[in-house]
Amino acid sequence: MNDKLQQEKSLLLVSRHHKSEDTIINIKQAVIGGSSHMLIAGPCSIESRDQLLTVASALKKAGLTVLRGGAFKPRTSPYDFQGLGEEGLKIMKDVADEIGMVTVSEIMSPAQIDTAARYIDIFQIGARNMHNFDLLKAVGQTQKPILLKRGLSATLKEFMLAAEYILHQGNNRVMLIERGIRTFEQATRNTLDISAVPILKQETHLPVLVDVSHSTGRKDILLPCAKAVLAAGADGIMVEVHPNPPAALSDAKQQVNIDEFYAFWKGLCDSGLYH
Repeated sequence: MNDKLQQEKSLLLVSRHHKSEDTIINIKQAVIGGSSHMLIAGPCSIESRDQLLTVASALKKAGLTVLRGGAFKPRTSPYDFQGLGEEGLKIMKDVADEIGMVTVSEIMSPAQIDTAARYIDIFQIGARNMHNFDLLKAVGQTQKPILLKRGLSATLKEFMLAAEYILHQGNNRVMLIERGIRTFEQATRNTLDISAVPILKQETHLPVLVDVSHSTGRKDILLPCAKAVLAAGADGIMVEVHPNPPAALSDAKQQVNIDEFYAFWKGLCDSGLYH
C-alpha cells in the first residue's frame, strides 16, 4: 500500500518527487517563494477608489508589494454584497498602477478570465471554487500566477489534486494558501490547520501561504497565528485591511484598520520570523 502511495505521489506534477527544488514565482517586483517571505494585504472587497487607495498607500508605506481586493464576491447569502465586478477590477488596476503594486483578485468562472486578465496580475481561486474543475482547467491554460485556496472541508490530498489540475494544463505558476477548514469549533471562524504548512512544504514544491484573516476571523489572534505559520515554514501571509472595518460591506469583524495593520506588521518584523 505504501509503495502504491509513493508511486502515485511520484506521478504528480505538484510533488517533490517530480520536482525537488522550490518553485519561486516572480510577478513584476514581487517574489513569492524562496528565501524571503511575502505579506499580501488589502480589503476583503473593493468598495470605492478612495477606500482602496487609502489602504494601498498605507501598505506601500510599509514596504508591501502585493495588494489584494475582491471584485467578484461569492457570498453565502444572495442578499449580501456581491462586489463591484469589472468596475472593481478597473479601480484596482488604476490604484495599483498609481501606487506601484502587484494585484490579486478572485475570479469565479472561466467566463471572467479574459476580462480579469486585463486588470489583475494574479488570479485567486477561492475556497468555494477549489473543486470547480472547469475553472481550474481554464486558468491552467493561462500563464497568470494562480493563488489557490484550500476548500472549506478539503483534505490536503484533495487540495494538492486541485493544484494538479492547473499544472496538468501547463501552468506551473501556482501558490497554495491555507485559509482554515470547517470544524465543530466555534471560537474561531474556521480552524487554522497549521500542520498543513509543513505537510504541503514537504509534499509539494509550490509556495505555501496562510490567510490568517479568514482562518481565524478574529483580529485579536492574528499576530500569534501569523508567527506560528511562519515558524511552521510558510512562505507568506495574507491579511485583510480596511480603513474603517465597522463600515465594511463584507467581513467587517475580521478586517484590521490601518493602525492595527501597522501594529501587526511591526509585531511580525520584531518577531525575527519574518524576513
